[in-house]
Amino acid sequence: MIRRAWAGRRYIWITACIVGYATLAHYSNSNPRGKNLGVVLAAAPPLALALAFAWRSSYRLAALLAGALAAFLLATYWRTAQSIYPRVYLLQDCGVYALLGFTFARTLLPGRTPLCTQWAIVVHGALPAQVARYTRSTTAAWALFFAVITLTSLVLFQFAPLTLWSAFVNFVTLPLVVLMFVGEYAVRRRTLPPAHRTGLLQSVRVYFNSSRYSAAQRQ
Repeated sequence: MIRRAWAGRRYIWITACIVGYATLAHYSNSNPRGKNLGVVLAAAPPLALALAFAWRSSYRLAALLAGALAAFLLATYWRTAQSIYPRVYLLQDCGVYALLGFTFARTLLPGRTPLCTQWAIVVHGALPAQVARYTRSTTAAWALFFAVITLTSLVLFQFAPLTLWSAFVNFVTLPLVVLMFVGEYAVRRRTLPPAHRTGLLQSVRVYFNSSRYSAAQRQ
């Protein structure tokens, strides 16, 4: 019970952070007085991610120096950053969804096993032909979904008001991902036999747990 309560609180905090960041990002894109905030919000995630990876490496001093240099450059070119930070948001948003789409799509090439099929095999073992076809179709659907999200973001940024694009990337894309999960699971329940109705998130979790176990065994 205690572990579940902590897990529930963790998810609540994560959700609150995502919603808070999205709200502040939209404010910075919609309000001329939010430019300074926009620069901070645009620069913080990539810098924090880069420093986290570097800190876990054996080059911590170099990581600290690189972080200090990045902060110095950001302060020096602050006015330039105020004019381009929406493009940094665009790069982050499209970069994430394009990478996800590419990750799914590349496994559909001849000679490869579709990503959703890989996850299902880890959970269920050898798959019947019906399930294999379904997981391949699901992989293609996710690849197409992320491609559409990326293209929509690019088109809105180029041709629509900035506030409309900002509303889409901050308040629409994640709910669309959730709806995609819900819709896929509904189709799964109607299409597949009961033994193969494991949700996609559970399949991914089992897949990554097995990957970590295999890596630990190799070490």
